[in-house]
Amino acid sequence: MDTVLTLLRDLVAIDSVNPSLVPGAAGEAAVAARVAGALRTAGLDVEVSEVAPGRSNVVGVLEGRASGRTLMLCGHLDTVGVEGMTAPFDPVERDGRLYGRGAQDMKGGVAAMVDAVSSLAAGGMLRTGRVIVAAVADEEFASVGADALVRECTADGAVVTEPTDLTLATGHKGFEWVEVETRGRAAHGSRPGEGLDAILRMGRVLARLEAIDAHLRTRPMHPLLGTASLHASTISGGRELSVYPDYCQLRFERRTMTGEPEQVGLNEVRGVLEELCEADPEFEAAARPVFSRPSYEVPADDGVCLTLSQVMRARDLGTDPTGMTYWTDAAILGNAGIPTVLFGPAGAGLHGPEEYVDIDSVRVCRDVLKALVTEYC
Repeated sequence: MDTVLTLLRDLVAIDSVNPSLVPGAAGEAAVAARVAGALRTAGLDVEVSEVAPGRSNVVGVLEGRASGRTLMLCGHLDTVGVEGMTAPFDPVERDGRLYGRGAQDMKGGVAAMVDAVSSLAAGGMLRTGRVIVAAVADEEFASVGADALVRECTADGAVVTEPTDLTLATGHKGFEWVEVETRGRAAHGSRPGEGLDAILRMGRVLARLEAIDAHLRTRPMHPLLGTASLHASTISGGRELSVYPDYCQLRFERRTMTGEPEQVGLNEVRGVLEELCEADPEFEAAARPVFSRPSYEVPADDGVCLTLSQVMRARDLGTDPTGMTYWTDAAILGNAGIPTVLFGPAGAGLHGPEEYVDIDSVRVCRDVLKALVTEYC
């Protein structure tokens, strides 16, 4: 069996659900050990570091025979949860696809980058430069793995092997999570003169946020990323059916674009709350930031973009730059001074109950990465 497919099957078979998303989940330790073993067997200098309790990064380094540029290949080891899946860690091959949790996001890309560099190491084919293979923890929640990585490692360029359907992606959106709370006054449901309904007051906020989202979608589209957006994510409030609710809590997500200011979503909703307070002296609410990550875009004329385009063109792959709607660790690498692109296999079912990666695309990804390392370094 092809070594990349063997590795991919092994990775998918290991439960690495992110425990920050699903309390008590397995985390990355076991899958990190499998990746570290593969890199050590290939002869790389490997370090496994715990970035949080039970949460591991793996960094393998292959040195060329002479000096040159350093390229980093980076992918994350964690997955989202498995609710709705019948056999999430039983990799099944069907119609040229491999099914299982993490197959597309992003164990296909991790297998491709590990196998590419392992092949170069086994053949002694890295003449110049240096390649870093980084498999990191926690991308699906707070990216503590990538944050730790850039404190310890740097490179002249990087590729994050997220699933891009074998296209060259030069940027992605950012996101901002914001919490809003409206406050009311608890009272018996039969006494409207004594109660203030915090949930109905949140309805006013939701109507204004819907209007903001509609406006965002009318803006001129970014050529690669489309438009910014906003959606309500979770809402809770009230105590029981016969009591006026004295609180309501909403959390929403604002997807952000390059060029937008920091805390743009927070400032938008604070403006809404100010207007509602002015219109109704009894209206009481507050907003606070929860978490955010920036959007990212690398110049199309950066060396790693140009070299990857050259390698892809030689294999008859399209080289027009694209953008990803989802956030990735590329922003962390890029903002640490490492120009970073995205390139990975094809598949479908991202975070869904039926997830798969196209097996041939994993092989193509591996071969492209292998050629890229040689050319770039």
